[in-house]
Amino acid sequence: MRAVVCPAYGPPEVVRIEDRPVPAPDAGGVRVRVGAAAVNFPDVLLIADKYQISVPPPFVPGSEFAGVITELGNRVEGFTVGDRVTGTGLYGAFAEEIVVSAEKLTRTANGVDDRTAAAFGVAHRTAYHTLRSVARVCAGERLLVLGAGGGVGLAAVQLGALLGAEVTAVASSSEKLTTAARYGATRLVDNRTGDFRRELRAVLPDGADVVVDPVGGRLAEPALRALRRGGRYVTVGFASGNIPQIPLNLVLVKGIHILGFQFQDIAADEFQRNESELADLFSSGRVRPHIDFVVPLDRTAEALRTVADGRAIGKVVIDVTA
Repeated sequence: MRAVVCPAYGPPEVVRIEDRPVPAPDAGGVRVRVGAAAVNFPDVLLIADKYQISVPPPFVPGSEFAGVITELGNRVEGFTVGDRVTGTGLYGAFAEEIVVSAEKLTRTANGVDDRTAAAFGVAHRTAYHTLRSVARVCAGERLLVLGAGGGVGLAAVQLGALLGAEVTAVASSSEKLTTAARYGATRLVDNRTGDFRRELRAVLPDGADVVVDPVGGRLAEPALRALRRGGRYVTVGFASGNIPQIPLNLVLVKGIHILGFQFQDIAADEFQRNESELADLFSSGRVRPHIDFVVPLDRTAEALRTVADGRAIGKVVIDVTA
């Protein structure tokens, strides 16, 4: 099979196409013929060995995919060969075939193509669990989303609006902000023009109730200052590449709650509720990922570079069958 391989740690351009043996599933594994895979920022970090987990090279990157089951381990129940599925893992998705454990798979909803299914899972699940179980956003609250042009940020805009929040989108270009407005943002702030702190004060004179931050870096402190007293600040990641230094006096004076999102921290009952609600939104067509562009497998380095540089709007997808 053809696969994208990271032969050594480095920038996105280190990856290359190789022929590799078709993987065989173990007793609890499932082999999937990949139709499409989506690029996420952690893929870039994993290739550069800057993620919180290291994978020794050479390895096949890619954490999100959709395709068709071609082989089942002898202990797998609930799936059959030919089922259309989507799944996530730490790596392995940028290839024509992938083997994963059965519990990492879900069936692709009828009428949903592989590109859409592959682009939906990571960003929208991250955003929805963040909004529902960490930020606990309520209808009518003012939600400030940093990095609103990226995968998680744009998903948070879309889902926050569906939950009834008044969404302010912060992004680095007019094109990203225009897209955020299409998905429900009612206030728009370009963080590369003017005084960012003053801009936030102008659009949110009474402060935000919640900040969702997948970016970090220089945007964090002004966003923290934009919270009302008792507001919630949720950090999801650091796509800027810089971990911010938070002045704790602001937390003390304003009674702010600073929270972090990780899937494993969500209570089991809430996790299942969130997954069910999100699946209903997706299957009904009320939620769809925004796909910026699609490339074939041999242009994976280009796709990774676009995500690494923050130029993508929403999701970038690799069509493995192209």
